Amino acid sequence: MAQDLPVSPLAPAGFPDLPAVAGVRTATLAAGLRYQGRPDLFLAVCDEATTAAGVFTTSKTASAPVDWCRQVAPHGAGRALLVNAGNANAFTGRAGRDAVAGEVAAVTGAVGCAETGVWLASTGVIGEPMDASGFPGHLAALVERLGPPDWRAAADAIRTTDTFAKGAGGNAQIDGTPVALAGVAKGSGMIAPHMATMLAFLFTDAAIAAPVLRQLVAEAADHGFNRITVDGDTSTSDSVVVFATGRAGNRVIDDPADPALDDFRALLKRTCLDLAQQIVRDGEGASRFVEVRVTGAETPLAARRIAFAIANSPIVKAAVAGGDPNWGRVVMAVGKSGEAADRDRLAIRFGDLPVAEAGARHPAYDEAACATYFKGPEIVIAVDVGVGDGADMVWTCDLTHGYIAINADYRS
Repeated sequence: MAQDLPVSPLAPAGFPDLPAVAGVRTATLAAGLRYQGRPDLFLAVCDEATTAAGVFTTSKTASAPVDWCRQVAPHGAGRALLVNAGNANAFTGRAGRDAVAGEVAAVTGAVGCAETGVWLASTGVIGEPMDASGFPGHLAALVERLGPPDWRAAADAIRTTDTFAKGAGGNAQIDGTPVALAGVAKGSGMIAPHMATMLAFLFTDAAIAAPVLRQLVAEAADHGFNRITVDGDTSTSDSVVVFATGRAGNRVIDDPADPALDDFRALLKRTCLDLAQQIVRDGEGASRFVEVRVTGAETPLAARRIAFAIANSPIVKAAVAGGDPNWGRVVMAVGKSGEAADRDRLAIRFGDLPVAEAGARHPAYDEAACATYFKGPEIVIAVDVGVGDGADMVWTCDLTHGYIAINADYRS
């Protein structure tokens, strides 16, 4: 289905030029698991010393691949990653576990690694059994194709309803040693901030111990992926995994408080935020990108919850889609959040335009100016709730007829 959708009007100009990452080889394959005529399998194979860490969905109906990754995560090894698109292998019972076992066996046989170094991810339709009988042949074909990382091909292979490939990365230094980071992600619908909200895979040549990597990926996911929403729905398959090959040659970082990590930590956070915002820009049917800023809350967490109450409100999102600056809907969303807010000190701005202050419409409110602003591709909704110093922001998109159309025939 992904190839049938028009590219989001909010898409970036093109796929970024990502750095090569030493110690990683990749390949993609059109296996026909659901989609025809396009790659739907992605394999990454990393050097033996590679460490890995991930964070996963909080869904109580998590997929079989997520269960597998949680099982191998404590080992901290990252020799191989296999991702398929089109079938989530979620809510498939024993058949799903058997499919995972078949995938793992195919990977270990083709790559020559231990099971504890194999990571899996699946995305697509929930509840459909996945036939793993063809995976030995698929893995043999993938291993034959392995070569220097092709990040664009990887990002394309893991898409479902995505309208564009998503990538981000850059370079940093650890103790003066240059290190590279490249990441790809997929996500467009079923996006809500309960851990990761989609699939993202990041690769670096830095030498970082697995326990440190676990903390870094959790921080970065919270900074980026946990601050976005498209529709308020949390996927069964959400996964963010980071692989560190150690090929850059820096000394192994085994303390998360080591100041030598500062530059890399900042890069990882920027990269995850970039990927997260690309997901919002590709929200199913989206025509506008929305930043919701909340200040004056009791705590930063309270500010985030208020922001999500606004960002997840169907009538707020529908108003944005229609270019209607109906600020009363923002007031409603603040009130329903369950967090402390002073009604008589509430202030609202749309971009730089004053909307409300001191619990009432601002004297300088200009409906026509706000309506013009709401017709732009990017909108900022800023709210001060007047009870403290807590602040945070989240990102979302509008709710259009396109979202309904895409999800009404997703399985057709």
